[in-house]
Amino acid sequence: MNATFEKFGWPATTVAQFAHWIVLARPAQPTLGALVLAAKSDATAFGDLPAEAHAELKAVTGAIETALGKAVGYAKLNYLMLMMVDPHVHFHVIPRYEGAREWQGREFVDCGWPKMPDLGHAVALEGAELDALVAWLKAAFD
Repeated sequence: MNATFEKFGWPATTVAQFAHWIVLARPAQPTLGALVLAAKSDATAFGDLPAEAHAELKAVTGAIETALGKAVGYAKLNYLMLMMVDPHVHFHVIPRYEGAREWQGREFVDCGWPKMPDLGHAVALEGAELDALVAWLKAAFD
């Protein structure tokens, strides 16, 4: 595993694993259900991943879209490959929706809707709240 995994709380935030990818709950939730999809590789360029990792994205993105559809009921899903601070290949997966979603008494507003997601406006979860989010998202992947 690499430093990018650790930045997003691995292993505690792991919601799903695949041969070449890991799906983590994002501790800072700009919208409910925000994830990090990270390559199990030390590659820092998307094109440097093995062909098998690229091919596996079909199954991984399908699983993400099904799980978040059940859990959040998003209208759109944004996959953002930013890699400006955290260098290893990863995407921020941001469910998009008009208005807000509520989860465990907390409100998660999509402040950027219908334009770019506002990553600076996020509900920060930690401790028991983050653990509960991870468990809830894991269940959506089953």
